[in-house]
Amino acid sequence: MTLFHDVAGNGPAVVLLHSSVCDRRMWDAQWQALIDAGHRVVRCDFRGFGETPAEAVRPYRDADDVLALLDALGINGAAFVGASFGGRVAVEIAARRPERVTSLVLLCAGLPGCEPGPALRKFGAREDELIEAGDLAGAVELNVTTWLGPEADEPVRERVRAMQRHAFEVQLAADAAAAETAAEPPAPAPAEPVIDPTAVEAPTLVVTGGHDLPDFRTMGSRLAALIPGARSTELAWAGHLPSLERPSEVTALLTGFLGTAQL
Repeated sequence: MTLFHDVAGNGPAVVLLHSSVCDRRMWDAQWQALIDAGHRVVRCDFRGFGETPAEAVRPYRDADDVLALLDALGINGAAFVGASFGGRVAVEIAARRPERVTSLVLLCAGLPGCEPGPALRKFGAREDELIEAGDLAGAVELNVTTWLGPEADEPVRERVRAMQRHAFEVQLAADAAAAETAAEPPAPAPAEPVIDPTAVEAPTLVVTGGHDLPDFRTMGSRLAALIPGARSTELAWAGHLPSLERPSEVTALLTGFLGTAQL
């Protein structure tokens, strides 16, 4: 499968990987600014998000999908900017294929192999309850209130509602279709590969949010400690999605770091 994507601009490549609460539209505020800063910018929708359909076929890895997209675009090396789950995917790519990653920015990123703590388990359990009860509106609102910090205004909250609801609808429809057509129970998924952040070679900036869940602040600290030479910064005002909450400030952070990393 080729991930649905946008690509524009000229210069060193930058790949934007979205959170699992959003889709590639979460980068609207950064898109043109990065192009204007002299980058060839790629943003894509993971399977089951935005305009990329969900796939019942298993197993697959989002990191492999992204690398296949870059191969199709003729991009051998790129800077990666990943938010939340997109950051986790970016870490996997940088650890498995360090020659493909020129620099790395991790915004409230997940840490591959990290077990969820109490706060994240509580969120997951409540989300499952709402979805099983058919209350998609409630599940969407849970995500909006959990992942957006106090700086997010109502238009931003509405954008996240639309992206998250679309993802739920696409993924649940795919699951239902797969269940109807399955002749036998699916085979168990293979064990997750071990992803070692110490294998990352690219200059890295790890960003955490002061209002984010403790799980992600802890994962950010661990990523900064594990990735050789990583820089870290905490945005005291931010929740889990700072690029949406204060877009101009995060855009300046990205362009500044990417410009320095290329020197």
